[in-house]
Amino acid sequence: MATEETAGGARKATKSKLFEFLVHGVRPGMPSGARMPHQGAPMGPPGPPFGGSPTVRPGLPSPVMEPSRKRPAPSQQVQQQQQQQQQQQQQHAKRRKMADKILPQRIRELVPESQAYMDLLAFERKLDQTIMRKRVDIQEALKRPMKQKRKLRLYISNTFNPARPDADDSDGSIASWELRVEGKLLDDPGKQKKKFSSFFKSLVIELDKDLYGPDNHLVEWHRTPTTQETDGFQVKRPGDVSVRCTLLLMLDYQPPQFKLDPRLARLLGIHTQTRSCIIQALWQYVKTNKLQDSHDKEYINCDKYFQQIFDCPRLKFSEIPQRLTNLLLPPDPIVINHVISVDPNDQKKTACYDIDVEVEDPLKSQMSSFLLSTANQQEIASLDNKIHETIESINQLKIQRDFMLSFSRDPKGYIQDWLKSQSRDLKLMTDVVGNPEEERRAAFYHEPWSQEAVSRYFYCKVRNQSFRNTRFHLSLQKHPRHFCPVVPSSRSSRGDRSWNRP
Repeated sequence: MATEETAGGARKATKSKLFEFLVHGVRPGMPSGARMPHQGAPMGPPGPPFGGSPTVRPGLPSPVMEPSRKRPAPSQQVQQQQQQQQQQQQQHAKRRKMADKILPQRIRELVPESQAYMDLLAFERKLDQTIMRKRVDIQEALKRPMKQKRKLRLYISNTFNPARPDADDSDGSIASWELRVEGKLLDDPGKQKKKFSSFFKSLVIELDKDLYGPDNHLVEWHRTPTTQETDGFQVKRPGDVSVRCTLLLMLDYQPPQFKLDPRLARLLGIHTQTRSCIIQALWQYVKTNKLQDSHDKEYINCDKYFQQIFDCPRLKFSEIPQRLTNLLLPPDPIVINHVISVDPNDQKKTACYDIDVEVEDPLKSQMSSFLLSTANQQEIASLDNKIHETIESINQLKIQRDFMLSFSRDPKGYIQDWLKSQSRDLKLMTDVVGNPEEERRAAFYHEPWSQEAVSRYFYCKVRNQSFRNTRFHLSLQKHPRHFCPVVPSSRSSRGDRSWNRP
């Protein structure tokens, strides 16, 4: 399809230009030696974010911290909130595809030629929006039936075989005629020709009842789910006289059409139409004649014509489809009267008739193939991934460049700031409260607050001890027997010793 190839080719060309500009950095009209400064090996210190393992601060024997310095474990509710935040971040990362392809403002200031890439990116965004809007329009159009009227030319002919006395078989010794009913679409541009029988639901040929009797004068064909389509029909009967016949052709309407009741047909000006078109015509009549109830919009106040048709003064519009069932009839068949001539001198034995039929619009199949097409999708996706990887590489190189520039301007200050940043990151990774780097130095405990902290510590210790002593004395007063000492005593009757409590 031309539209499909155009859209896919435009997207593919745009992606290719974006990737070529990012890789080579050449804008149309630039000198041949001009390049974007993003090529080369990664530079920077071995630790994060430039590579290598996380750096451990000097003075720390191992990354494992004391349990007392750990933050308390979050509650279950906090954990659920963290999980929800992670899920939202993942969803946001998936939706952030377009934002990942945008060059930062700082890079655009450093490389003015990158404006060509931003222009291509804006063009790609407009192209994607246009293609998406067209796809939505096509999807909405495919939901509605797309039919066009064409001419079906019907050919009715017959041949006569006179009786031959010298014939060996019984068929040749008896005069007979053969009727053929065939047809084709005029100016059919479709590659796959539709069979003649596919346009009809049923075909009935009625012969002269006086000649062939009540049991043999009808020839019927009706469509079934297992019917095989054919290019025509043939009927052969014995006889040597001209026969009048009537052909009844019932068209196969898709979607089904119905013949309206004569009163409803005169009211709407429609003879045969689909159910949806009939309901739409009824609603248009209601709006034109202002029959909708002003207080209750659900009801319709019937005029005299509606009262004659629906036999009620007032009804809901939602009841109309059900009430239409008795007012819709099968459509009228196409009736053709034909004379089967057996006169050998009659040269005009073929009759032609043109019938209006509805066929599928060939544009519908092209629209469906456009929606289902996956041409160039894999190549576009690979180019998209390459663009994302290149942008990520450019951002990393920009971070390394900023590091080198800051280090060259003030090495000492930058290293101190970098160590502080690494310390904060390590504290977040190990989940530690406080500042271990400061606490490990002696000067940390000579601050003015240290004396007060020691006093508070001892005060808490003494207070806890006095509280325990008070509890002990209260328990002694309440249960004295449990705390009385045991003394020895002797019995006069025996010389043995025993232990008694006073």
